[in-house]
Amino acid sequence: MIFWIIAGVLSAVLLGSGVVVVRRRSRRARAMLAAPPRAAMPDLLVPQITERPVLAQIDDASLSRRVSSSRGVFDRVRSLTQSGELSENELDIVEEVLLRSDVGVATTALVLETLAANGAPQGVAAAVKIALREQMVDADRTLRSEASDERVAVWLFVGVNGVGKTTTIGKLAAREVAGGKKVILAAGDTFRAAAAEQLTLWAQSSGADIVRAGEGADPGSVVHDAIGRAVARGYDLVMADTAGRRHTSSNLLDELSKIRRVADREPGQILETLLVLDATTGQNAVIQAREFLAAADVSGIVLTKLDGTARGGIVIAIEREFEIPVKLIGTGESLNDLIVFDPDAFVDALLDA
Repeated sequence: MIFWIIAGVLSAVLLGSGVVVVRRRSRRARAMLAAPPRAAMPDLLVPQITERPVLAQIDDASLSRRVSSSRGVFDRVRSLTQSGELSENELDIVEEVLLRSDVGVATTALVLETLAANGAPQGVAAAVKIALREQMVDADRTLRSEASDERVAVWLFVGVNGVGKTTTIGKLAAREVAGGKKVILAAGDTFRAAAAEQLTLWAQSSGADIVRAGEGADPGSVVHDAIGRAVARGYDLVMADTAGRRHTSSNLLDELSKIRRVADREPGQILETLLVLDATTGQNAVIQAREFLAAADVSGIVLTKLDGTARGGIVIAIEREFEIPVKLIGTGESLNDLIVFDPDAFVDALLDA
C-alpha cells in the first residue's frame, strides 16, 4: 500500500515537472518568434571622409569661358554700338554695369569721368576696357623662388577660412614639383581640425613632403621645423599654410606677424606672401585684404572661384586700392584652373565681343 502511495506521488511530481518544462520551452519559443529582425549593418561607418584631391589635367579653355559669369555682367556694355560722345543713358548703363561687377564706387567714378571727357572713339566696350586697364598695376606677376645663398625660399599663404588656401597650396606644390623643385609643405593652420589632413592629402598627391603637428600646436614652430627639414634634406621651397580665423588664445594678426618673423629668419627667407581671397565675396574681399595687409606684408594676391558667381570687377577694385598685383586666379578645381593672371587678357575676356 505504502509502495503505491509513493509511486503515485513520484508520478505526480514528474508530470508536474514535465508541464513546467513544456511551458518554459513554449514561452522561450514565443519570445524568440516575437523578437524583431536585426537591422542591417550600415555600409559606411565613418560619418565624413575627406575627399582626396585630384590633380588631373584638363584641356585648356579660353579665359572667356573660364570667367563666363563675370563676362555675362558686361553683356549690356558690349551691346552698346555708339561711338564718339556718349549720351547720359549710355553713361548710366556703363555705371550700372560697373557697380554690379564689383569694380567699386571709386573706380566706377574714374571710368565715367574718362568716358565723359574723351568719349568712345572706337566703341563703348573698347573705351571701358582701356579705362579699366589703366586702374590696374603694372608689376611683375611671377612667383619668386630663388633665395639668397645658404637660405631656403619660403612662400606664406594667408587668408580667412574657406577661401581656397589649402587647395591653392596643393595646386602650386604640384606645379613646382612637376617643374623639378623639391617642395615641403608646412601645416601651419593648427587651429582648424581638418586643415592638416587636407594638406597631407595634397602632399601625397603632388609628391611634396610635409611637416605637421597636433591640433592647437604653435604654428610658428611648425614653420620653423619645416625650414629646418628643408635645409637638412636639400629642399628648394617651403610652402606654409597659416590660420584663417581668430583663436580664443591669440589674435590672428599677431600670430601672422610672429610666423613672418620665424619664417624670415635664417636659414629661411620669405620671397612671397600670398593673400588668398574668394572672388565671390565681392567687396568683402577688399575688407579682408585691408585687414591682412596690416600684418602680413603681402606681395601678391590669389583670387579664387572666378568661375562661379563671382563678378570679375573685384580684381580691378583690389589692384586699384592696394596697388598689389593679383598674381594668380582660380577658375575651377583642376590643376590647370589655377592660372597666372594677365590683366590685358582679363579685360579682353570681359569686354571683347
